[in-house]
Amino acid sequence: MLADRTIALAREDRGYFAAGADGLHDGDRYRFRLDGSLLRPDPASRSQPDGVHGASALVDPAFAWTDAAFVAPPLRDLVVYQLHVGTFTPEGTFDAATRHFRELRDLGVNALEPLPIAQFPGTRNWGYDGAYPWSAQESYGGATGLRRFIDAAHASGLAVILDVVHNHLGPEGSYLGDYGRYLTARYETPWGPAMNFDGPDSDEVRRFFLESLLMQLREYHVDGFRIDAVHAIVDQSAHPYLAELADVVHAEARALGRAGYVIAESALNDARVIAPRDEHGWGHDAQWSDDFHHSVHALLTGEREGYYQDYGGIAHLATTLRDGWCYQGQYSTFRRRRYGNSPRGRGPEQLVVAIQDHDQIGNRARGDRLSTLVGSEELKVAAAALLLSPFTPMLFMGEEYGETRPFQFFTSHSEPALIQGVRLGRREEFKEFAWQGEVPDPQSEETFRASILDRSGGSAELRLLYRELLRLRATIPALRPLRPAPTAVVAGEAAIALVYDAVAVVLSFGAGSIELPAGPWEARLDTAEARFGGAGATWAGREGGHLAFSGARALLLVRA
Repeated sequence: MLADRTIALAREDRGYFAAGADGLHDGDRYRFRLDGSLLRPDPASRSQPDGVHGASALVDPAFAWTDAAFVAPPLRDLVVYQLHVGTFTPEGTFDAATRHFRELRDLGVNALEPLPIAQFPGTRNWGYDGAYPWSAQESYGGATGLRRFIDAAHASGLAVILDVVHNHLGPEGSYLGDYGRYLTARYETPWGPAMNFDGPDSDEVRRFFLESLLMQLREYHVDGFRIDAVHAIVDQSAHPYLAELADVVHAEARALGRAGYVIAESALNDARVIAPRDEHGWGHDAQWSDDFHHSVHALLTGEREGYYQDYGGIAHLATTLRDGWCYQGQYSTFRRRRYGNSPRGRGPEQLVVAIQDHDQIGNRARGDRLSTLVGSEELKVAAAALLLSPFTPMLFMGEEYGETRPFQFFTSHSEPALIQGVRLGRREEFKEFAWQGEVPDPQSEETFRASILDRSGGSAELRLLYRELLRLRATIPALRPLRPAPTAVVAGEAAIALVYDAVAVVLSFGAGSIELPAGPWEARLDTAEARFGGAGATWAGREGGHLAFSGARALLLVRA
């Protein structure tokens, strides 16, 4: 409906309705009238300028792109930077974020992964409560702002990987269920009803979500997708939706001459996610390995609550560095069952690892960053473990300079019952973790503002270390992808050495010792160096053998 104009839709096959219209312009508002009375926004809306409950708006797909020469880096070279548009800058917009693209590229980052940008209620949200998968959040700058963001990223040599949510829709503002059997009561997710990917009418449900990805590839020049919580997508069909997703995205990306990464956030430790289609896998390019984060975090902090009870020993990290993740079918105390299978045979670049991310920070009661939980030497060892690992590294915004402001859980819902439910749910979630402190009110604007980055207090020494680690990662042949798995992973009392033919990465997490293979070795980088804020390096060329450490320290050694 446009002003006082009503356009009748004709019924087509499989429950679709269609009509043509002329005289429409960019920004024109419209709604659908369902069953003769219900006025609803378009679930495939490109724009919701009046919020999730308002009318949809037309978006002209034309844009003056300048990125024709951009080529995204191959998967083996990716260094991913996860950011939340709303807290990345004080302005919280796509345009404001572009001011920092050059410094990120100079750091060594080559891919951006914004938290979900689909339209959500209000102006403050992580993005995982999005209601319109085809849209771009208006408070960030909408569809035009997103296109400027991606064009500027490409101009700076940065790929853009959109974080998309296909396992549920937000609890406010989504009217998709009024249009057909998009939701199912047969399965539940932690966030509400599941999407109908394997029941009656599921072909059209799949098409709705898959076409949104194709639109983003074509109209927004996106370089790939991070698929949220694939373990929460239940599909018992013979042709899994997540496999079809990878097929469709890869085919379109090839046709467009783009990268088309498909990266799964998976808590399954299941190598089938990244196994090729001809091996009956899903064919995703990469998946997250949370075992890396949990192993490093438990070693550095000593925390053993929740899922950290399954970690904490040096062997957990050593196994993860050697194989890709730790739990490969053994019993998990936290899960009270056997967990995972073996990722051996898959390339290390297919596993995305992090020492901090939005979940691991924001799902603490007060959103504490690692920089507030451990000392500077421990932070440096964590950085070396991340950036000198054989896997694809992902940084969380601000970690490169030791940001101390939290990343807390925040919302801006408009429905009182929902607001109160989220508050109570958050408190209930952390009732056994009182030691973490009082849970901030998710609906408070102050909770959001407390999470905006404050670059003025950063550590120049830590930033230098990140830049140097990324430079060495990119230039030392043994660390260059496609690098083989380490020829040896040596575990000591509190230290690990990843040994390649000509390079050794030594990570010490406390007092202890380790046996290094025969050298001679010389240090290319030592986190104890004064330039990184350390007490000063004491390493001298050695033939190898017994190395003792008094605390946290990392070394990158090359054969002399």
